[in-house]
Amino acid sequence: MQPRIQHDWDIGEDEARRLQKELARQVSQVDDFDDLRTVAGVDLGYPRSLTGPADEEIGRAAVVVLEYPGLDMVEERIVHRPVNFPYVPGLLSFREAPVGLAALGELETPPDLLIVDGHGRAHPRRFGIACHLGVLLDQPTIGCAKSILVGHAPEPGPSPGDWTPLRHRDETIGAVLRTRTGVKPVYVSVGHRVSLETAVAVVISCLRGYRLPEPTRLADRIASQRGRPRAAASLDDA
Repeated sequence: MQPRIQHDWDIGEDEARRLQKELARQVSQVDDFDDLRTVAGVDLGYPRSLTGPADEEIGRAAVVVLEYPGLDMVEERIVHRPVNFPYVPGLLSFREAPVGLAALGELETPPDLLIVDGHGRAHPRRFGIACHLGVLLDQPTIGCAKSILVGHAPEPGPSPGDWTPLRHRDETIGAVLRTRTGVKPVYVSVGHRVSLETAVAVVISCLRGYRLPEPTRLADRIASQRGRPRAAASLDDA
């Protein structure tokens, strides 16, 4: 998978915000894909055990490709790259997206849809990392984050699959989705080329008894080196 849109990553904060607003206009919230046969989970982070020259910060991206809807493992990749953009809330994709693109670029099985551990339109400028990756790759993409960034919503019902709209400035920007009874919800939003209703439905279809949907759960699992991922595992890491 290679980006269809390129831009410079070595830019200042003001230029990054301007670019987010510009690229946000290209985000599609309409379902634009054929039958799903594969889905990928993308997890990004910063392993504390890895440093480069002079304590250069290293970013990590893990990608797993699963069959859909069965969610059997097809392929996995982990990539480490130096990150140069500073930590700025709302601009994290400028630190993390280049590493994610590098990992996605190594896949031999291009997935039909990406689920990213992060936000899409549930972002102050409606352009989180799920949107960033989706627009650059022109790939159907969903954001599924573990914490809220912006907006407000009523607490969803107690049962897996219950959800409420996440709203910000009189606009629905995502969904607060209960994925497991008795645990905190997740925050689902459009990345690119998918509607919010479909994004929620896909995430629900990828649940296997954990808080996180299986694609991003397994990506996080291999990235954290907590054993080899398995599509059917015991409920030990909710």
